[in-house]
Amino acid sequence: MAAAKQVVGGPLEIGGRVLSLSRAVRAGDFVFLTGQIPMLDGVPMTTGSVEDQTRAVLDDISATLTEAGCELGDVVKAMVWLRDRDDFGGFNQVYGEYFPIEPPTRSAVVSDLLVDVRVEVEVAAYRPLDA
Repeated sequence: MAAAKQVVGGPLEIGGRVLSLSRAVRAGDFVFLTGQIPMLDGVPMTTGSVEDQTRAVLDDISATLTEAGCELGDVVKAMVWLRDRDDFGGFNQVYGEYFPIEPPTRSAVVSDLLVDVRVEVEVAAYRPLDA
């Protein structure tokens, strides 16, 4: 019998510091990812356009989903935080490249982020274990 909860990808590290959260957790047929910020060589990507940062975030999300046995097409819900309302257009254009058909449900808000980046994205995916 499979464990009811499985940590995917090990602990999250930023700048060599291990954080008290998991990169992702599989709970049955669902996989929940921690909010991802754009990273470059293990440190937050505090420069670059919102498009560059969005690509970095979605590439990391894709890699974590792969570790969990999922893919971007399995994402059913996304939550997005943007630092600046004016970044929505650029974010949305790149997001559409990653989810071109049957995109997941999505919420987006403008918020002061804890790290000096332009975007953070959290997703939940659904992929039956027996698929």
